[in-house]
Amino acid sequence: MKNMTGPTERFTNCADAYARYRPSYPPEAVTLLQQRCGLSAQAVVADVGSGTGILTALLLQSGAEVFGVEPNGPMRALAEAALSHWPRFHSVDGTAENTKLPGASVDLVVVGQAFHWFDPMQARREALRVIRPGGSGALLWNERPNAATPFLTDYEAMLRRYAPQYATITASRANEATMREFFGGAMECATFPNQQDLDFEGLRGRLMSSSYAPEPKHPGHAPIMAALRRVFDTHAREGRVVLPYQTLVYFGPLR
Repeated sequence: MKNMTGPTERFTNCADAYARYRPSYPPEAVTLLQQRCGLSAQAVVADVGSGTGILTALLLQSGAEVFGVEPNGPMRALAEAALSHWPRFHSVDGTAENTKLPGASVDLVVVGQAFHWFDPMQARREALRVIRPGGSGALLWNERPNAATPFLTDYEAMLRRYAPQYATITASRANEATMREFFGGAMECATFPNQQDLDFEGLRGRLMSSSYAPEPKHPGHAPIMAALRRVFDTHAREGRVVLPYQTLVYFGPLR
């Protein structure tokens, strides 16, 4: 497991793997933000908990001005290295509870795969402070689907056996009631298919990008790597496995 347990430090030792191996978001999710949440070339967006910039890059491609708010230094540095050529990208050392952005300065607050690390009500107060009148919010998640494939069934069982923090962290995921409170009551949800097509190195990297994965020096690392190899060898076709997701977008006005 990661040595750092605080939300802002948890990914310090896996930032590189996060940048390389975490899934992006499907084009349909970005289209939804454009059609329903005001994302445009004229918009100012706060990507809160922006990490290594996976979602930030897609927002910048829409032409928007984007403030990537990220408290973790190694993750923020990777985003800065990858996105510095975008003139409308701004990197901010801040948190969801204290973004350090001016009041009433953004049109859209987005969060990709990070809302469960926030203090929801403090994050709501901060979002209301920085959002302009009529602005929107969107919380995006890549989640493995409930309809499990044989590969997913074995992968899930491996995590529960060899990654002791996995069950605790997945149980702490923000629920819909908490997210609805963040928005102030009005919230919709859209779902889109997504997937990663991975060789073994990609699957290993995807696992090691997770905060619950035992690190190389941890005694649990070798056992989970051996188990991962067995799962991969059982289910791989032509040297690859498909890791399916459903991309969930919770969105609505912030009020």
